[in-house]
Amino acid sequence: QVQLVESGGGSVQPGGSLRLSCAASGFTSDYYVIGWFRQSPGKEREGVSCIDSNDGSTWYLDSVKGRFAISRDNHNNVMYLQMNNLKPEDTAVYYCAADSIPRSAWSGCFNYQGLDFWGEGTLVTVSS
Repeated sequence: QVQLVESGGGSVQPGGSLRLSCAASGFTSDYYVIGWFRQSPGKEREGVSCIDSNDGSTWYLDSVKGRFAISRDNHNNVMYLQMNNLKPEDTAVYYCAADSIPRSAWSGCFNYQGLDFWGEGTLVTVSS
């Protein structure tokens, strides 16, 4: 059974940090971790950061550039999102996603509706 499981969410004060993890398991064929997405109440889901399936280049939403960093550990099938200097507007449910075909970082984050695999999300709340 294919699973993507996010962890690491929580409540922090503005300026704090969190590291999200996305553990992949159960894949019986090739898959590619794509990136991180978020959705706040009343808003569309948006791509936060994605990683190119081939060369590992990355893409970031403008509002998180310089504060967030995406990485992946292919050996252990885990993807991370380090989030620093968190702001109240970062409050959202964060999801990781994977696909059965390789994608560029930009394509993964912008064409997320076509991604095959999604985790259930982890809540990040930034509030004083």
